[in-house]
Amino acid sequence: MDLTPRQIVIELDKYIVGQNEAKRSVAVAIRNRWRRQRVDESMRKEISPKNIMMIGPTGVGKTEIARRLATLTGAPFLKVEATKYTEVGYYGRDVESMVRELVENALSIIRSAEREKVRAEAIKRANEQLVNLLLPPSNNIDHDDTDSTSKPDDIAKNVRHERNREKIRKMLEDGLMEDRMVSVVSETRAVPMVMSNLPGMESMEIDFQEMFEKIAPKNRSKRELSVKDAREFLIEQESDQMINKDKVQTAAIELAENLGIIFIDEIDKIVASEKQHGADVSRQGVQRDLLPIVEGTTIQTKYGYVKTDHILFIAAGAFHRANPSDLMPELQGRFPIRVELNDLKKEDFVRILTEPNSALTRQYQALMATEKVELVFDAESIEMLAKYAYEINQKMQNIGARRLYTIMELLLEELSFEAPDMNAGQVLINAEYVKKRIETISKDEDLSKFIL
Repeated sequence: MDLTPRQIVIELDKYIVGQNEAKRSVAVAIRNRWRRQRVDESMRKEISPKNIMMIGPTGVGKTEIARRLATLTGAPFLKVEATKYTEVGYYGRDVESMVRELVENALSIIRSAEREKVRAEAIKRANEQLVNLLLPPSNNIDHDDTDSTSKPDDIAKNVRHERNREKIRKMLEDGLMEDRMVSVVSETRAVPMVMSNLPGMESMEIDFQEMFEKIAPKNRSKRELSVKDAREFLIEQESDQMINKDKVQTAAIELAENLGIIFIDEIDKIVASEKQHGADVSRQGVQRDLLPIVEGTTIQTKYGYVKTDHILFIAAGAFHRANPSDLMPELQGRFPIRVELNDLKKEDFVRILTEPNSALTRQYQALMATEKVELVFDAESIEMLAKYAYEINQKMQNIGARRLYTIMELLLEELSFEAPDMNAGQVLINAEYVKKRIETISKDEDLSKFIL
């Protein structure tokens, strides 16, 4: 990935409105990873990623920035909720598991790339297997040249048999047998029952899994599939046999170590309150357990040891009831870049409804188009929807752009129900249409709390 920071921001602008400071920060962080790969190796080890902490209310784009960034870069990416983890000694997920999940994501990326390299040969092998399933090879020919009694009938049968196989091979290539059913054999290993979530037992769990994977017997089962589905199944099977698993695992660890991104959402929720008891102690403990991972440590995974020194961590939180300064000082220091995301104004809601490639208005237009209904929003309806979203967020809990999901669903609920029976046509969403369906509810505070 060699996009410049400006190009990264342009790509993010296609899906996320505003928040330019946050976009610029993540764009520079991603570009620095590209730069690090190109400096002298002795210097490369010393350059650590500049982790980012995004601060802002819910629904303003923190998670969306990280999600789109992962899609854009193609790097192994993992989004986790900080509240799902507990410190060692408490029942729950340990923080090291996020690194293991990141490696699994990296493994999927490398495996897909390796499969693509051998796909052409895998297709040939899969097609040959399909020919064998549809018409097995003939065993009539006796290859012993010393046999004085020749078998011309057997030879003739075998020639005809091979011609038929060739015809089937040609029909497969031309896609004329896609719906024919064949039996394919799949192999799976018995999955061992392993004790999980036990504090301090993670490495033992990995050892048990590796041992069982090696010694567990394979279960063979037959499946009836169409030629079309069987081909994909066989291509995947052949590809896995052709790629070097050790090479894939080594490359996956290297990819995770150098280009991996872990997005830790709701980091403000692991700030302990003043009363240090119960879950609050665990929250403080999560910070302590998270610190060495962010600082740089070595984690054991089933594929080998992974260093976290150069994994990029992006943390995010609303910090309504706590401040970033309430985090452990050492943990604060590992997130040197702080970015504050802005509350959404009415103008932002207008842009959210119209500008992004996946704007809600476009999503609903595409959904209604499947029923041959053309949905048209005029400018006044967009302004009014934005106005309602902004005002309701001000009156009640501010949930940012997520408020638009509820308003749009309420607005188009009746149309979504009636669309299949409308027999095509155009529906204009204007200010009057919006006012009729939203205004009464938005003005009634009790109704707003319940519905919006």
